[in-house]
Amino acid sequence: MEHGEILARLEATIAQRRQGDPSASYVAKLNAKGIAKIAQKVGEEGTETVIAALAGDRNELVGEAADLIFHLMVLLSAKDVPLADVLAELERREGTSGIAEKASRSN
Repeated sequence: MEHGEILARLEATIAQRRQGDPSASYVAKLNAKGIAKIAQKVGEEGTETVIAALAGDRNELVGEAADLIFHLMVLLSAKDVPLADVLAELERREGTSGIAEKASRSN
């Protein structure tokens, strides 16, 4: 099984559970609390990922990075932004210097 397939399966699972019972589904519970709560979770997981990276614990970093990606995907789903759109944007940027790409956005 390719690792890339997990993102598509996760996206489908998140979409399926969004409208589920908040008492039975974490994704449904987050969605019931609204975009602000989901965005807050993305921020928290981002901070925890940074802390894990600075602490130098590889396993903790892997776990926190997985949490961050999961919560980001929940946020994208809640905003009806397909992961394919994000991947297309990454593909569009591929081969472009990060400095040049950032400069092009500040115009």
